[in-house]
Amino acid sequence: MFSKDSAGLSCRAISTTFLKTLFVFFLLLWTPSIITSAYGSHAERGNDEFMFREVITDHIRSQSDADDVLAQITARLAKTPITQGDFHQQKHLKVLHKPLISTGTFTYDQNKGVIWKTLTPVVSLLLVNESKLLTGQGEQAVPAAFGKVFKAMLGGDLAMLTDGFSVTGTDQKTSWQLALTPKDEMLRLIISTMLLSGDTELRDLEIREAGGNVTRITFDNITHPAQLTDEQQADFERLSP
Repeated sequence: MFSKDSAGLSCRAISTTFLKTLFVFFLLLWTPSIITSAYGSHAERGNDEFMFREVITDHIRSQSDADDVLAQITARLAKTPITQGDFHQQKHLKVLHKPLISTGTFTYDQNKGVIWKTLTPVVSLLLVNESKLLTGQGEQAVPAAFGKVFKAMLGGDLAMLTDGFSVTGTDQKTSWQLALTPKDEMLRLIISTMLLSGDTELRDLEIREAGGNVTRITFDNITHPAQLTDEQQADFERLSP
């Protein structure tokens, strides 16, 4: 039999693993940009156009309020087996005057995982499911928490995030915004806030690091095809069973 203290430690460990996995996942997404100079020929989208809309400062005062807002937002989100689209990513580093910019496409399949294909400035492919990660450096095992990341961010199940984050936000007529603050003290040393915004889809994701770096990802041209293309099927088949 586990004591209440042991159960609490176990839940905390699971929550911390999920949060750290979330951070590692997005760190992997940044890597293709980091290896390329920020002073290349790729045009920078204007800050006014791309700046993440600030979350309205109405604070959710109880867990019940947070659950209500998340339930309202989740009800609006499209939930289909397959989601695909384009992404535009900016990584603002304090040591650089210009952001590192990358663009590409993504595919989420609720049974197979995620294809994250960077097209500029360097072509690269990242494949990941609930147990395996494949990059140009090879394949490796990943924690089961990766599956939660996908379902929460790309599968429209934002309620999964409440295990590890304190939530504030608003649900308006045509859009919604959420601000997520890590509950885990160690993770707060890395990520200060995550901001999400959208309508029937997740449209913008901003990750603010404690050190001052900021990553912004915009999702465009989102569709929900009935089935994967032959190319997408072939990409997923590269992952080991």
